[in-house]
Amino acid sequence: MSKRKSIWRIWAKALGQKDGKDDREADIIAGIRTVILICYMVTNVAIVANAVRHWNDGVNNSVPGYNNLKM
Repeated sequence: MSKRKSIWRIWAKALGQKDGKDDREADIIAGIRTVILICYMVTNVAIVANAVRHWNDGVNNSVPGYNNLKM
């Protein structure tokens, strides 16, 4: 068995039990599960990036009354 097939077999088992009538169908199901997992990961990264980007948006860090000073 080649290294690539061995890695794919382990990855498919990590996604869950083997479903399908034969190996080809099981590989298709594992591929669909992989696409779903990638979509979840991209969505989570976008959510976290948005939260980090807007972390202190409501906080005003300026000195009180600074804008009202007349020079």
